Amino acid sequence: MSISDPAPAPALRRARWAVGALFLTNGALLANVLPRYPEIKASLGLANSTYGLAIAAFPAGAILAGLAAGPAIRRLGSGRAAVAGTLLTSLGLLCVAFAPSAPLLAIALLLAGGFDAITDVAQNAHGLRVQRAYRRSILNGFHAVWSIGAVLGGTMAAAAIALHLPLAVHLGISAALFAVIALLALRFTLPGADGDAEDGGAADPAASAAAAPRRLAGRTLAMLLALVTIAMAGALVEDAGNSWATLFLSRDLGAPAALAAYGFIALVGAQFAGRLIGDRLVDRFGQRAVARTGGAVIALGMGLALAWPTVPGMLLGLAAAGFGSATLVPAAMGEADALPGLKPGTGLTIVSWLMRLGFLLSPPIVGLVADAASLRVGLLVVPLAGLAVVVLAGVLKGREAEGSPEAGGA
Repeated sequence: MSISDPAPAPALRRARWAVGALFLTNGALLANVLPRYPEIKASLGLANSTYGLAIAAFPAGAILAGLAAGPAIRRLGSGRAAVAGTLLTSLGLLCVAFAPSAPLLAIALLLAGGFDAITDVAQNAHGLRVQRAYRRSILNGFHAVWSIGAVLGGTMAAAAIALHLPLAVHLGISAALFAVIALLALRFTLPGADGDAEDGGAADPAASAAAAPRRLAGRTLAMLLALVTIAMAGALVEDAGNSWATLFLSRDLGAPAALAAYGFIALVGAQFAGRLIGDRLVDRFGQRAVARTGGAVIALGMGLALAWPTVPGMLLGLAAAGFGSATLVPAAMGEADALPGLKPGTGLTIVSWLMRLGFLLSPPIVGLVADAASLRVGLLVVPLAGLAVVVLAGVLKGREAEGSPEAGGA
């Protein structure tokens, strides 16, 4: 957006705040439950294997229901679908507090995970509607707000534990609070259907898809596969921090437990910082350049850290990976949502669904490589993911395309 462009209309600014509120609630809801998992495990007397299967129901539900997001968006609109998904996710997580056995706990988490997946796609779809109306990048900021919500939810859970609040009371407060926020946000979301002409989409998506030549359909499929790979690369980098950073620092590099915990903090903290400035970088340089540079930062940072492994070097490498991956998932989602020949929400739904498969498959793949060779070798998937982004970033918009009216950029 140039300095001469008019400021966004008040209704559009309110819609931006509404989408931010939805991202906040989505980050906070599950984060209220995670710190209380040990208490749930102990209260139900679950063995480690049973506990692992029960909590795996949440990502399993997300994968099972993820492809329903596109139809939900087309039927309800992305704003209503996001709010409905938020309400149902909060109810599913509330049911966790009343589950008397492992099977019922798994069912509650399965339902919550399915509705969370629909919420995730719908809130991103509505965020992209607002971004197109703003005519500049704002999606990375929404993902930064999600991180703030996760910190808020974790803090609420820590306070509830410290105050000895019963689980049902704690999750009831969480569900009610974030349901109210979501319902209030619904009042200020953008009206109309996704894909309306004034929304920056095609006036008739079905007709547009029918008119697309076979060559265009083939190009769309190739671009979709490239975007899925970019999103999965971002997911793989995040999983390195979630699943392996602390273990590698403590077991392989001998870091004290308190210091080893900073591996995860270094990655997610740098990722949060990258998302805070990501929109300005995208507006200035374009998605393609930012993603390609981010991929190079991931490859070099983690590549050097693994080549000469030390505790300080690994912390810096993880921070580089987090910073480099900051804009990858939002970039892939935004590009997928604008692919020609697809109904509103379809490209975004496919990328989000396959990205969740990446989250599910990444830990066992790295674990198998670690068992066969070493965790150091297994973590080479992170710099390889960065190189994949460098190669595939050409499918993203450059600076000129970002600035065109069709692209909805600055």
